[in-house]
Amino acid sequence: MSDVVEPLGAGRIEPRELEQEMRSSYLDYAMSVIVGRALPDVRDGLKPVHRRVLWAMHDSGHQPNRPYVKCARVTGDTMGKYHPHDSSSIYDAIARLVQPFSLRYPLVDGQGNFGSIDDDPPAAERYTECRLGKLATELLRDIDSDTVDFGPNYDESRREPQVLPARFPNLLVNGSTGIAVGMATNIPPHNLAETIDAVVALIDKPSADVEDLMKHVRGPDFPTGGIIVGRSGIRDAYRTGRGRIVMRARAHIEELRGGKSAIVVTELPYGVKKGGDSG
Repeated sequence: MSDVVEPLGAGRIEPRELEQEMRSSYLDYAMSVIVGRALPDVRDGLKPVHRRVLWAMHDSGHQPNRPYVKCARVTGDTMGKYHPHDSSSIYDAIARLVQPFSLRYPLVDGQGNFGSIDDDPPAAERYTECRLGKLATELLRDIDSDTVDFGPNYDESRREPQVLPARFPNLLVNGSTGIAVGMATNIPPHNLAETIDAVVALIDKPSADVEDLMKHVRGPDFPTGGIIVGRSGIRDAYRTGRGRIVMRARAHIEELRGGKSAIVVTELPYGVKKGGDSG
């Protein structure tokens, strides 16, 4: 005679309205995407993958004064210990931290072909090398002195920081772009010295308003240069969190042989590719 087996979860079934369950499940999904992948933490300006890359490099001793190591090694360390996702997404994150045309202040020091503003892709991770950039050490400084909370990694085999100590406001300095579920962010980068001056001014005068702070930070400072047309959009962004910045390339005229002339572009608006369809 066959044994009678209770179905899995018997006695623990809770009736719920479909609308209520959809609302609750969607919110849980949205928060997991927002917190776990898509948007940066305001405290260190990093998304989880970038934070884990920097922590893995620090934990493995790939400091600015140490030899370069293969990016494949960093990718493997990050994926195996902290970020169990596709290796290509981790390497893309490493490459972005290296690229001087993507970040105003690169956080990883790279050696090799990490792509170009012409939209060329980076070389394979087995060919490129990297180590922590000097500025990244200021994000990690004193991390071993109980300055931030640590939590378990994905398989609870080791600990990882929930946020980096960040001795400078990286979210403002390097900016960030991210699209999550139901929300997005697009924060431009700013000059490091100007941002620190504004921070000091705010500490000295907590009641300082936007106009006071804009005496120190005149506007965004993009890695590819370019010219910002007008400042009204900047003020709107600083006041309300929403603004529109219009940019144009910096160019000059050069005279050529035969009475011809050429327009020479020396700086591009941020995010515009020099080659390809947008060239």
